[in-house]
Amino acid sequence: MSWLIRGARGGRAPNRIVKPPGKPSPSEVPKALKAEEKIKSYWYIATPERELVPVDEFDFTGWETLRLFAEYEMKKVRVVREEPPHTKLMRRLEIADYEPASDPGNLRYYPKGRLIKSLIEELVTRRVVEYGAMEVETPVMYDITHPSLSSYFNRFPARQYTIDSEGKTFFLRFAACFGQFLILSDATISYRALPVRIYELTRYSFRRELRGELVGLRRLRAFTMPDCHALCRDLDQAREELMRRFKLSRRVLGEIGLEPGDYELGIRVTRDFYRDHGDILWDLVREFGRPSLVEMWDERFFYFVLKWEFNFVDSLGKASALSTDQIDVENAERYGITYVDENGERRHPIILHCSPSGAIERCMYALLEKAHMRMKNGETPMLPLWLSPTQVRVIPVSEPYIDGAVSVAEKLRDGMVRADVDDRDETVQKRVRDGEREWIPYIVVYGKREQETGVLAVRVRELGEVRDMTVEELVAEIREKTKGKPFKPLPLPMLVSRRPRFRG
Repeated sequence: MSWLIRGARGGRAPNRIVKPPGKPSPSEVPKALKAEEKIKSYWYIATPERELVPVDEFDFTGWETLRLFAEYEMKKVRVVREEPPHTKLMRRLEIADYEPASDPGNLRYYPKGRLIKSLIEELVTRRVVEYGAMEVETPVMYDITHPSLSSYFNRFPARQYTIDSEGKTFFLRFAACFGQFLILSDATISYRALPVRIYELTRYSFRRELRGELVGLRRLRAFTMPDCHALCRDLDQAREELMRRFKLSRRVLGEIGLEPGDYELGIRVTRDFYRDHGDILWDLVREFGRPSLVEMWDERFFYFVLKWEFNFVDSLGKASALSTDQIDVENAERYGITYVDENGERRHPIILHCSPSGAIERCMYALLEKAHMRMKNGETPMLPLWLSPTQVRVIPVSEPYIDGAVSVAEKLRDGMVRADVDDRDETVQKRVRDGEREWIPYIVVYGKREQETGVLAVRVRELGEVRDMTVEELVAEIREKTKGKPFKPLPLPMLVSRRPRFRG
């Protein structure tokens, strides 16, 4: 069985065959993935006081999430046996859903979900460009027989999609590395330019995750990955750049809505690299400020000698990597990437691989799981204000007040606030409840008092209270709380009565 991708309608482009994700053939499973299954790992907890304690000797009192993270990583079992809470939320909130007409692990995004996803994409890209990276765009498929690519293909622990076209076999990218490395291999780079930073937001990257591992937004086969590489002159420069990117990643996650207490630090390192350059590991742990999980290997099976990750642990005890960076000591030589030093000689740089947020979809998963855990603790679940599809809902008490409610919503819109009007023929109480079920941060009931005085009674979800505010004061508060974040307009018609229902 194969899938057929047809050429453009009316054209004569050849059809291409995409091999479906059944059981991969041996040639489609990279050697690194086979090595990962056999590799012997040594597990430790590293403390900010520079103690490296074997996991089974560490006292996890007060560090329950770290314990869950360590247990999950050491088991190396990724199969999901029950539905995580975020999948129900992503459907109920009309954010995303499974697409039965596609390959498993490919989702559909409704208008609200597309808004959330695009805002996170824009924030991450903005921060990476501010950090100094040059944005590029590269192909999604590559010739599997290309000398550099075929070698790298087997150094990356992920299953791939392959495509047969015109007698050649291509693979769909699983990261932006290939395209960026090929660009850099053709570039002329002086030591004065280092570190050179290059970036792409891949929509999409593809990995043939096993079917039992696929679940909601947490683990997909097609995902959006911000991928930033830095070429560094030597290990000293790489160390400095690694710490800069570590701080960048913490800032990005914080702005998305994931605070330091929401994730754990994991570091993977070869024993030789730790012996010779252990201070790099301790720099990371000290900056993180909490005990962190360390996986150590006697041999280097992959292209990196050290990798760090921020991992979110959900309510089922499953850990998922968000931000990450890696010290790559192989690929500059593999791809022929060089710089010219002070003496006019060509040298290979060290390459850092960073995703400052991890997959965008996984950030959405973490936000929804975090909201669920808040709910379990008796707190009010909500999305960050800057990501809420509707930031203010205006509810007219009856038909004569609809025009006034629309006028309020238009003023809010002009102030760059996403506002809508629930004009449906339902009771006020039901419409308020519906707004609360949508996690809308601010709800305004609009009637005679509001029309005559211009003062709005605003239900503030975060505080669980009602406050009197003018439109101008409400705009000012929201703009202050979302300062510096990207903004996009309401993704749906302003009048709720004119919207389709995408779920149920």
